[in-house]
Amino acid sequence: MRTINVSVNGKQYSHEVEPRMLLIHYLREVIGLTGTHMGCETSLCGACTIEVDGKAVKSCTMFAVQADGAKILTVEGLAAPDGTLHPIQEAYWTEHALQCGFCTPGMIMITKQILERNPNPTEHEIREGLDGNLCRCTGYQHIVNAVRTAAKAGA
Repeated sequence: MRTINVSVNGKQYSHEVEPRMLLIHYLREVIGLTGTHMGCETSLCGACTIEVDGKAVKSCTMFAVQADGAKILTVEGLAAPDGTLHPIQEAYWTEHALQCGFCTPGMIMITKQILERNPNPTEHEIREGLDGNLCRCTGYQHIVNAVRTAAKAGA
């Protein structure tokens, strides 16, 4: 066992974990944040995308011990404390970019990263940025529209 200390969505946590525990399992099973979804466990789908120290990471590819000392942001950390949705979350809702919703947390987190890198992306840049996050329900157009709407909102 190894002790890790992390900040998740602005709250400090300290736990003893198995060195081989994946960060996704730490977030879901130890901390109880189930918004980040486990899809493939092989980094192919992107449903587990979170931010670690400001960078998008597929949390199924990282051990919890590797996050020791890190600042982590999950989809639960985007909304305001009063429950007001983040502009990206609002855009996904408004543009009907949610079908079954399984990919949505990862899509929202990668959208945040796309817009931080380029606040006014073209459709091609949006689609390129979403590459690596899979949606099995849609043809992606509503997701692309949501990214555009979030960009217009200044997200």
